[in-house]
Amino acid sequence: MSDPTYADAPQSPAAAGEAVAIAVEGLNKTFPTRRGVPDVVAAEDVGFTVPYGRTLGIVGESGSGKSTVARCILGLTPVDSGRIEVLGRSIVDAPARALRSWRSEMQIVFQEPYESLDPRYHVWEAVAEPLLLHTDQRGMDLARRVHELLEQVALSPDLAGRYPHELSGGQQQRVNIARALATSPRVLVLDEPTASLDVSVQEGVLRLLLRLQRELNLTYVLISHDLKAIRAVCERVAVMYLGRLVEIGPTEEVLSNPKHPYTEFLIGAELSVDPDVAPAASVVRGEVSSTERPGGCVFTTRCPLVTSTCHEAQPPLLEVTHDHAAACILVE
Repeated sequence: MSDPTYADAPQSPAAAGEAVAIAVEGLNKTFPTRRGVPDVVAAEDVGFTVPYGRTLGIVGESGSGKSTVARCILGLTPVDSGRIEVLGRSIVDAPARALRSWRSEMQIVFQEPYESLDPRYHVWEAVAEPLLLHTDQRGMDLARRVHELLEQVALSPDLAGRYPHELSGGQQQRVNIARALATSPRVLVLDEPTASLDVSVQEGVLRLLLRLQRELNLTYVLISHDLKAIRAVCERVAVMYLGRLVEIGPTEEVLSNPKHPYTEFLIGAELSVDPDVAPAASVVRGEVSSTERPGGCVFTTRCPLVTSTCHEAQPPLLEVTHDHAAACILVE
């Protein structure tokens, strides 16, 4: 991918007082395991807000809990406790019928474009399906809307008769984005939307997402392990590790001036595989099972700066600046 700071990318953090589209507070979610093995803590006391028309990126290694948080936001995964409000509606404990009626305003784009499409449906049918389920559009109105959606995601209507296996990965993901847009949502959760695409295709999809956000005033939550994608699309970024939010703030500030050792590790890992940048001198090694969480700070077993105090308790998010916080005692 070339320089990810696109000309139309959002460059400034959310201003104070902006209306909030997504509010998460004290989110906790665990998954039971077999007898004798501790439960998997996918989210522990997670909280953040996303103003209307803005993008929050959530980044972390596999198993950090970022995709679980995304699914909880949409009501696809029930939470153990906490508060989630989307578009002014409480998602936690909402009746299934209510969630189904709200779903047209909250959509998700998954990581694997081919697996997200029914191989029996050609493109026209795939894009028309959510319209048939959630709207009254039929006949010529339906055909016009499908045509509009394909053009909106920069796909030629000539592709309407093709099946998923006849499309490239980038085209498949554009079809998935068109499907997500079909019901005119206000919130889109993007779960690693470019991870399975060729590097040469990723930039085009990210540019498309930026253009759609600008034109439709969409609110995004972007789940990714790719810091280049986060930089390109997100005003703010939240860093997760073993279910905990360890740092959050304006993207450029967090990635240029990280205050949590795990954030530094992620940046170092990105630089170490960039052929244009000298390898980073990161000393973080190994992995920790999500069922073997350490006492105190969750990063103690991998942190190069760990002290005895770190084993005593998990530090809360501590203010770095008015809009930047990190869960590390070294911030104090």
